[in-house]
Amino acid sequence: MNRQTAAPDYRDEWYDEQCGGCRFWVALSGELGRDWGACTHVESAFDGQVLFEHDGCASFIVRADGSFG
Repeated sequence: MNRQTAAPDYRDEWYDEQCGGCRFWVALSGELGRDWGACTHVESAFDGQVLFEHDGCASFIVRADGSFG
């Protein structure tokens, strides 16, 4: 679910619910890991898929330490 931040229907709370801040998003190694990672959340429609850090989904769970990426 690529949510474009410039879209008129983009909700403010989605800024804090991007894949890079989800506890189940694991960054790829190397250069790609700056922006891309794998979803490891079994309840997400994107489980097992590689996603851009700014994507999001309804199964988002914030990281315990509040980090991003």
